[in-house]
Order: sequence, then structure tokens, then C-alpha cells
Amino acid sequence: MTEPDITVYGAHWCPDCRRSKQFLGEHQISYKWVDIEEDAAAEKFVMDKNDGRRIIPTILFSDGSFLAEPSNAELARKLQLKTKASRSHYDLIVIGGGPAGLTAAVYTAREAIDTLVIERAAFGGQAAGTEKLDNMPGFPQGVAGLEFSQRLRQQAERFGVELLQAQEVAGIHRGENYLVATTADQSRYSACAMLITTGSRYKRLNVPGESEYLGAGVHFCATCDGPFYKGKRVVVVGGGNSAAEESLLLTKFADHVTILVRSSAFKASQIIEQKVLEHPRIDVRWQTEVREFIGEKSKLNRIRARNNRTGSEEDLVTDGAFIFIGLTPNSKFLEGSGVVLDRWGFIVTGHGLRHLEGRIENSAGREPMLLETSLPGVFAAGDIRDTSTKQVVSAAGEGSAAALMIREYLKTV
Repeated sequence: MTEPDITVYGAHWCPDCRRSKQFLGEHQISYKWVDIEEDAAAEKFVMDKNDGRRIIPTILFSDGSFLAEPSNAELARKLQLKTKASRSHYDLIVIGGGPAGLTAAVYTAREAIDTLVIERAAFGGQAAGTEKLDNMPGFPQGVAGLEFSQRLRQQAERFGVELLQAQEVAGIHRGENYLVATTADQSRYSACAMLITTGSRYKRLNVPGESEYLGAGVHFCATCDGPFYKGKRVVVVGGGNSAAEESLLLTKFADHVTILVRSSAFKASQIIEQKVLEHPRIDVRWQTEVREFIGEKSKLNRIRARNNRTGSEEDLVTDGAFIFIGLTPNSKFLEGSGVVLDRWGFIVTGHGLRHLEGRIENSAGREPMLLETSLPGVFAAGDIRDTSTKQVVSAAGEGSAAALMIREYLKTV
């Protein structure tokens, strides 16, 4: 493995350090982390760079330049992430650059539909943070999630898709003639049609200490943060496929992995479950829940766990914790837009709208198309949809299907 080109100097207690590390992780940008409270030479380096001031994070780049306590926008500019589109109107705006969004963009661009993709983090979505995709058709040996995502991006660029990165959509609405997306920096982009493929994010436990130790011992991405735990002990929380798969990945770094499962059995596939149970460096604790994350000097060092069968509690010594307990849809920006969501926040599309009282037709007075939302001209695909299967291959399939429906819709406007 090559040495990262970026070094982040900071401390575990520093919230801006955690924010910068999260930004780099979301954009799949590798970096080296140096805690200046554990490295006197690093502390001196930071003070020398900042005229005697102890400013963190101080981020050093391969060209010798550095940024001290940068905002996310400053980091994006330094990393040459494109955060402004070349113009204000397109045939189609895709919100979300995961497998569904990028696949759709490939299809629409090939149909000469002028397409803009807006992505808040790394292109490829959660697939980019997956170590290996073993069930993708056409890859008999599997494919690394990051490689798959990079290929999708290159394919979209090849067909002329405009990609906007490190930019978040704050809301959408319908104007007189067009659909409008407003970004967090108050830029406005309009289009004849929109496709929402914003996917979902990891659920949190919402117990004491979780927020305080986020990025300082509490993590949600083994691919991103597993390398920081070489030779250490970690805990994984969850009992599904994600928890089991990521536990196996973490054994490449950590000396020991303990999985806390709330129920008395895994909900993972049998093959993955067998691999976990047979692994010599993985222990499983059944019917166990996290009550609190505890640490010292702003760094996690133990977890208070409760056996939900006996009621007994104990503190588990650990260097880090990885949480994999499910997904929450990235749909908050749709509040007040007219796009109907189910009770969990996933988008309802097509015939599913008929099953919601008072939602038989969309505002155009017609039956919505299969992947069309309650707002005419706005479509949804992938993990954000209420009945999607939450799989990479099906997300890509939905993206292509949505693109073909959008092509037909655009003929009517």
C-alpha cells in the first residue's frame, strides 16, 4: 500500500479534526492521521507551520502546502472538487451519484439528454466504501467497491455527463415551467426532469457517548477507518449482512473483533455467518446491546454492554467500535417538496402511491409512471425508494429503468 499524499495533524478531542476526517473519508480520499498529543515532533511541526500557534487540524499536502483549520469548502477547492455547475439549466438533474444515479446518467447521456449529477460526497455512494462486491454480474472474481465506483464515474464522464461533487441539495420545488434544485450554497439549478438517487446512510444507536466519540473511536465504515486499528481490539454492533461482512474485513487490521448481536441469531446469509463463526479472531456475544460509549481524553476506550436476557451489564475494553444496524433514507431535503414519503422516510413511487389514502394520482392528474414520484417529472431509484432491495446490482438496474422512463417523460414536456 502506498503512503497517503495527505497528512492530517490533530487531536482526538478536536471536533474540526473529526469534521475534516469525515469529509476526506466521504470522498474516498486517503490520508495519514497524526495525533499531536501523542507525538511531540508533530506538535512542533504544527506550531512551526502556524507561526507558533497550535492550530488543528493542520492538513499537509504532497506539494508541501498546508491548510490550517480549513472549512469543507476550502478543502474541496484545494482538492479540486467541482462544486459549481457550468450553467443553470439542464434536461435532467440527478441528485445522488451512487450506482443508481451514475447508471441512469450513462443511459440518459447516451440518449443526448443533457444531464447534471449532484453528489454531496464520493461518487459511488456506499458501494465505494465496500471492500469487495462479490455478486456483481460480469466480475467472476469480484470487484473492489472503490474500483467499481471509479469505473462508473469514468463511464459517465465518457458520455459527457456533468458531475458536481461536494455539494449538497438543500431542497427541490416545481417552478412555473421547470423543476428547481437549490444547493447548500444557495445555487439554483433547473431541469425538465429530476431523478432522486440519494440512497441511505447508516443508522445510529442514539446512546450516550455515541456523538461525543464519533470519529474518535466510533465509526460506520470499516473500509475507511479499519486501517487505524492495526493490532488493536474492536467491537462491531449489529447482526445483519453488513455487520458480518465488515467484521471479516476488520480482521485484516485488528487483532480481535467482538460482535454484539441484539438477538439470539444472525440475520446474515448462511455463507457469511459460517465464515464469521469459524473465524479464530472473532467472538460473538448474543442478546447484547450497547448502553453507553465511554472514554478518556476524548477517545473511546470501553463500551458498556447489557445482556437483554439477564439484565446484567459489563464494560468491554476496546479501541474502537463500528456500528452496522441498518439504514436511514437521505430524504430530509424533500420536506415540503410534494414528494410523498412512507413512514420511514423512503420515497413512494408508481403504483405504490395508490395504496396511500388520498394519494391515488400525482398532481398532474394522471397515474404516475413506475418509478415516478407524486411530483410529476421527479423520479426515484435505488436505496431511497420504499420497495427497493438495497442491493448494488438492483440499484443500477433501477437507474437504467428510470432513465428510459425519463426519456419518455421528456417527450411530453
